[in-house]
Amino acid sequence: MSYRGGRRGGRRGGRRLGAWLAGLLLLGVSVVVGCRIADTDGITPVPQLLAFLPWLLAPTGAALLFAALARWRTGLVWGVVVLGALAWFIEPYGKATQTRGTPVAELRVMTSNVEFGQATPSLIAAVKRERPDVVFVEECDHGCSSALTEEFGDADYPYRRAVEGYGSDGSVILSRYPLASAGGVPGTMGMPGAVADVKGHPVRLQLAHPMPPVPRQLGTWRRELGALRDFAVESRGGATILAGDFNASQDHAAFRRILDTGLRDSARLAGASRTPTWPARSSPRFGVQIDHVLVSEEFSVRSVRFLDLAATDHRAVLADLTLHRRDGTEG
Repeated sequence: MSYRGGRRGGRRGGRRLGAWLAGLLLLGVSVVVGCRIADTDGITPVPQLLAFLPWLLAPTGAALLFAALARWRTGLVWGVVVLGALAWFIEPYGKATQTRGTPVAELRVMTSNVEFGQATPSLIAAVKRERPDVVFVEECDHGCSSALTEEFGDADYPYRRAVEGYGSDGSVILSRYPLASAGGVPGTMGMPGAVADVKGHPVRLQLAHPMPPVPRQLGTWRRELGALRDFAVESRGGATILAGDFNASQDHAAFRRILDTGLRDSARLAGASRTPTWPARSSPRFGVQIDHVLVSEEFSVRSVRFLDLAATDHRAVLADLTLHRRDGTEG
């Protein structure tokens, strides 16, 4: 009799433990999903976890398994609701309609974070191989900037705009097209801007590299993404490319505010909005897409590729674009 009672007590204890584990997992995921529903990035650790929103399917699945083993009906219902919300928000965000109009130019754009300049040799090789027309380079320190100038000089990329700096502060825009000066977006790290003359058509170029959402820099991260949004608003009505390491994914409200201005993510238009770009070195398969090439409605996207470069934790993004003149407007 006592043996049977012990077995029943053991089962009850196991179910109680399973219910507790399921509840803890669902509570954590629900906080993150709740912020996504509320269209806010919340406080630490929510912004950091939001970047990995699709991978929250794993703890949710584990929670459902624990709830099933514990025969906890409330937990099963809770888990199914959370699972449905995750599936809903994993869908790509932003416009996916390609531009129509008269094509006036084709251009290839690359953006690459070279991680404190360490990946400069790999970037140079990729640029020679892929021959982009415009290159956005983040974390390009003095050595990186000098190497790019020495390698490409006035022949391949005669036009450039740069914010010189050490470590992660430096950034460079290289261009085959003539560049006119334009005020960049102020930030902790360099974010230069320019206006390119693409076969007689002005195209506003802006490099993006806001602070990452580390716990003590969330205010700066939001403020600098907000400044990029302000740039996007001010650039409406003209051809614009905003590219770089945004330190944000489509699951961050601060990044969605930029997309809501009318800019489209080229990866979204190419059907690759969930392709990871970071961390490319440690866990590429479980990474997130934080490097983007955003374009205005004057552009259509022919293709987007993601390039693995040595000595950096970011994959480069290579976008083939077509610039259009809207029908009914002058060229």
